[in-house]
Amino acid sequence: MLPVVVKLRERQRHPVTLVPVLAVVVVPAVFGALHWYLYRRLIRQNTSRGARARRAGAALFVVGPLLAGTAVVGGFSSMPMAVERVVAWPGYLWLAVFLYLLLGVLAGEVVRPLLNLWLTHRHRASAVVVDPATPAADLLSRRLFVSRAIAGVAATAAVGVVGHGTHGVLNGPSVKRSVVPLAKLSRAHHGFRIAVVSDIHLGPLLGRRFAQRVTDTINGTQPDLIVVVGDVVDGDVDELSDAVEPLARLRARHGTYFVTGNHEYISGADQWVEKVREMGWRPLENARAELPGFTLAGVNDFEGVATGRGPDFTKALGDRDPALATLLLAHQPTAVHEAVRHGVDLQLSGHTHGGQLWPFTYVAEAANPTVAGLERYGDTQLYVSRGAGAWGPPTRVGAPSDVTIVELASRQA
Repeated sequence: MLPVVVKLRERQRHPVTLVPVLAVVVVPAVFGALHWYLYRRLIRQNTSRGARARRAGAALFVVGPLLAGTAVVGGFSSMPMAVERVVAWPGYLWLAVFLYLLLGVLAGEVVRPLLNLWLTHRHRASAVVVDPATPAADLLSRRLFVSRAIAGVAATAAVGVVGHGTHGVLNGPSVKRSVVPLAKLSRAHHGFRIAVVSDIHLGPLLGRRFAQRVTDTINGTQPDLIVVVGDVVDGDVDELSDAVEPLARLRARHGTYFVTGNHEYISGADQWVEKVREMGWRPLENARAELPGFTLAGVNDFEGVATGRGPDFTKALGDRDPALATLLLAHQPTAVHEAVRHGVDLQLSGHTHGGQLWPFTYVAEAANPTVAGLERYGDTQLYVSRGAGAWGPPTRVGAPSDVTIVELASRQA
């Protein structure tokens, strides 16, 4: 997904015959055509036939998409985690590099005629023609120079952007802080601090070391409460039990609460709900808990609808004390429409990754009421975290990962 764009389905539950023709024919055809276009612009036009650079470039533009396709298919299949890890790193990184190579080359198509015109003008202003064949040779030389310059800039920018974005993810999430005033919160509970974390996505790319970074970041903030709003894992419990172990050491005065995300259902929600219980977290499966000064409710993710385990807002929010502020944990921001209907004061969500890779930010904005940060819908406020990890490419561009400390503020204080 990107998580905002692609809605995954459960592994091994849907036979290949149900996969849309678009996914098995049109998408690979377009993907291959775009690679051919990039190969021509970046390699073929800038190297001579038989040159080592051309052969290396051709190999790159064959192996890269094959690895990317294998990594994506592995995420939908029962491929062993050990095999997934081998293909996921080069495959998903190639997807990210491919995206920014494509954007760079397309931008180059805009400036190419302008550069050719400028160089031609300068040449005419300064050159003295002696040999009639010289102008044609000079023209070819200038065009090759422009083509190589655009290819070099595009490749350098793509690798640099992806490298920086990948380093940002692997370095762990930063801490954001947001003060949220609640009309029903008493003065005695003013300043209550909640650590909000979502979308850790432990799996073939992000493992135990990353989980430890997330744990250290959250514990370092010394929150009163920790809420995990879904998409902790991409894989089975037996494959990832060691990777999630550091998260069992999350510490807060009032404990850690959890709701499922769509990827928990892809990976097997029942096993993961039981696993987080063993880790000391409290799952809120369409349920609520009374905390000092407010009611904390949680609903299952919409992905659970297919298995009869979807969100039940009435069960989670009905018959609560209306005098207390109500906080709702829901993985997807679109739940805010039900939150408004049920009079929720604050909803905490994730799912969007903030778009993760620009320009998918704009797609995320079109698909979600809020992509990141705090917004108000009637009397309900919605806070959306960009998430701690990444899905697909372990890279973020224009949407840095975060853990957010939401500080509740009483209007009576």
